[in-house]
Amino acid sequence: MANSAADGIPKPGGKGKPNPIDVHVGSRLRLRRTLLGMSQEKLARAVRLTFQQIQKYERGANRIGASRLFQFTRVLDVPVSFFFDDMPSDVGNGIPGFAAGPAATFEQGNLARRETLELVRAYYKITDPAVRRRMFDLTKALGRSGGDAEE
Repeated sequence: MANSAADGIPKPGGKGKPNPIDVHVGSRLRLRRTLLGMSQEKLARAVRLTFQQIQKYERGANRIGASRLFQFTRVLDVPVSFFFDDMPSDVGNGIPGFAAGPAATFEQGNLARRETLELVRAYYKITDPAVRRRMFDLTKALGRSGGDAEE
């Protein structure tokens, strides 16, 4: 099999730098793990790895293979597509076969804020699905109102 460097195709990220796609997938892994309140150690045990390996995946230092990604979808209860959602449109630039897509509209930093994580954890602690749905609808309605509340 031909080596991409030998083909004249530059390696995404260059030598020693993590591939931006691996960094994005790793950040989505960290996001979901954190939203579930799961430690790196607990995730590592679930997929029979060390927590150091989880750290490397989350930083994008190591690429997550297809079978491992499938394991993560099972443990974290998300579809495979979750790991590629909200990928910045410029991540695939310069990589053959990747076309620039529409820019993400949601600020990625908002997902990592402590307030967001606490809100999501509290939401999922609501055991009654009907109550949880009403809370969801209320939150969406308040977000649409655009009213500026005093902080």
